[in-house]
Amino acid sequence: MITHRAYTVEPWAVRETDLNLDVIAQSESVFALSNGHVGWRGNLDEGEPHGLPGSYLNGVYELHPLPYAEAGYGYPESGQTVINVTNGKVLRLLVDDEPFDLRYGRLVAHERTLDLRRGVLERTCEWVSPAGSRVRVRSTRLVSLTQRAIAAVAYEVEPVDSRTRVVIQSELVANESLPEPNGDPRAARALKSPLEPEEDFASGSRLRLVHRTRRSGFRVAVAADHVVDGPERTTTSSESNVDVSRLTVTSVLEPGQLLRVEKLVAHGWSGARSRPAMSDQVEAALAAAAHSGWQGLLDEQRAYLDDFWARADVEVDGDEEIQQAVRFALFHVLQAGARAEQRAIPAKGLTGSGYDGHAFWDTETFVLPLLTYTAPDSVAEALRWRQNTLPAARERATQLGLRGAAFPWRTIEGQEGSAYWPAGTAAFHVNAAIADAVVRYTAATGDTHFERHTGVELLVETARLWRSLGHHDHHGVFHIDGVTGPDEYSAVADDNLYTNLMARANLLSAADACERHPEEAARLGVDEEESAAWRDAAEAVHIAYNEDLGVHEQHAGFTRYQRWDFAGTKADQYPLLLHFPYFDLYRKQVVKQADLVLAMYMCSGWFEEFHDEEQIARNFAYYEPLTVRDSSLSACCQAVVAAQAGHLGLAYEYTAEAALMDLADLEQNTRDGLHIASLAGTWTALVAGFGGLRRDGDSLRFSPRLPDRFSRLAFTVQLLGRRLRVEIGPDKATYTLVSGDPLTIRHHGNTLTINGEGPVVRPVPAQKPRPAPEQPPHRRPNAR
Repeated sequence: MITHRAYTVEPWAVRETDLNLDVIAQSESVFALSNGHVGWRGNLDEGEPHGLPGSYLNGVYELHPLPYAEAGYGYPESGQTVINVTNGKVLRLLVDDEPFDLRYGRLVAHERTLDLRRGVLERTCEWVSPAGSRVRVRSTRLVSLTQRAIAAVAYEVEPVDSRTRVVIQSELVANESLPEPNGDPRAARALKSPLEPEEDFASGSRLRLVHRTRRSGFRVAVAADHVVDGPERTTTSSESNVDVSRLTVTSVLEPGQLLRVEKLVAHGWSGARSRPAMSDQVEAALAAAAHSGWQGLLDEQRAYLDDFWARADVEVDGDEEIQQAVRFALFHVLQAGARAEQRAIPAKGLTGSGYDGHAFWDTETFVLPLLTYTAPDSVAEALRWRQNTLPAARERATQLGLRGAAFPWRTIEGQEGSAYWPAGTAAFHVNAAIADAVVRYTAATGDTHFERHTGVELLVETARLWRSLGHHDHHGVFHIDGVTGPDEYSAVADDNLYTNLMARANLLSAADACERHPEEAARLGVDEEESAAWRDAAEAVHIAYNEDLGVHEQHAGFTRYQRWDFAGTKADQYPLLLHFPYFDLYRKQVVKQADLVLAMYMCSGWFEEFHDEEQIARNFAYYEPLTVRDSSLSACCQAVVAAQAGHLGLAYEYTAEAALMDLADLEQNTRDGLHIASLAGTWTALVAGFGGLRRDGDSLRFSPRLPDRFSRLAFTVQLLGRRLRVEIGPDKATYTLVSGDPLTIRHHGNTLTINGEGPVVRPVPAQKPRPAPEQPPHRRPNAR
């Protein structure tokens, strides 16, 4: 999309200067607004034309059966799919009795702008109806980051050259028609009319609909109120039925006169509260929003984002597209988690229905690291959601004959939603991702209350899973067999290196946390013997290594597999999962997404303790020609390790791929929603890749180096109540303590103390050159 002539490249906005119906579904994802609780896709105000209508409430889903050709013990029986809830965005327009539909008449001008500093979507257009009436339409839309139930639209109509009769129909619409599934397994199931009506109301300027989902039993309430400003004799009327509640505004406008409608929309849902209680809830939210007023909501939104950008902005000099893309990424990741408040952060956020609205390990591995150092409160809330789902995770572990908790591969509410167990149940590393996020958040914030009341329980139950899943052989070596690591083209394998190293860290962290909080450990039934068993397993975990090749194995025996026939694979046969059977993928050396390479980043402390930079470079060079990046989660990890291994140009290309995943629609599925983890990976590629950020306990270290294309990279991180600004040039790095007590960090291995007395400047050492690694045919990242 960003490469289309209609899209401009600018630092603080995404602007579409012409309506392009060929990518309207993609633009709806790009222009989506959310606060983690409410999500509105960037559909046109009038509702049509559209690609995928979408209004979402985080946690609202419908159940559906999971069909199996052959049933098996432990297979999940039902799946969960996010649903399109009541749509409050719609403002239909009639101009002299003709519908304002941009597919008809003549569109003179059309522009939409996602303003990243103000947090609004603005639209201006000029249209001539088939009968020759010419009007200008302007709208501004927001989903409030300060009032979590509220979204709002201001909509204006102005005739250009003649007296014009105008009718605006402001609606709440439930059970909208959705497009048929396109066969892509990454898209959502289409559930027809999932909402059963319970209440419809329209009186004066007030509208309300209450529905209930058939199977999951959630009650959804949406209400709207309006402020109408127009010339004399502007009239309003309202009506409702089971699925539509409507306010109709009618006026006759002279050229230069405006008809303006400000629409406030409140959303609520519950699986327990009564219909009257839900009606009262959304009415109260409307009252609070009305007290702020339209301008007040705008001011609150700007203040919230000013604070966010002061602690999260990343500045890139030398590539305007990446500068725009990283701010776009930060904005959407913030939207995904800002007000989720003990709900999941789905893989698509609330920008679309892709992957059925499920959350995966993506959240803890890719999204939460960014939020830990920029918006840590949202991390605590996301992990409390995981704690709330522990009963389901414990039940799943028991069903599988294991101790502790087996967190689901994909879910909305906490139950396993994957019908394919090799890529679902066997991917136990989601447990370690949750534990890793707990440790990182606690180290970065010093939040001992969270650790005691949430972290310890998560660490204990995940550690118990690993201890019961793995076993000691007759030599005392600890193995974890029959698992699927991050690379979903290698399933049910023994001793996946990423899984083993992450499990090792999980076991040690759980033992350490129990020592710090003995009362919580006792409450959870942890004794010294269990804690010692965790440490024994961690220290004895098997690390597969091929001595002949001098590289670590992705899993035991991986390097003896036959290599995939890359030369015989055509460019249009990627992603491989859509063109080849999993059976063939599983028994070949081919990597869907960074796995061992991800381990070298996520478990960098272990690698640097036991191996040198040459080992990391050899590993990277071996796996690079095998990695096809059929997942959006791969490029950012490869960028980080490529930078560490001395391939700054390649790291730059991978950074661009992560950054432009949605703005350039690289995987042709942005229509279903944004890739929130890849967006977060843009920050990771820049800050951990070129900034060299790594965590050392409760401290940080940096090994910055820039690619030739960048002349400057600057970012800010929060740590233990301090705010540290890092600015990197071609030959030096500058560290400035913006606020807080003195901070000790490391720069390329050297310890520095940063205080408020001024910036500390250190040189950037030259990097050892190494031969450039190869990529599979047709899978080299785009040259820039």
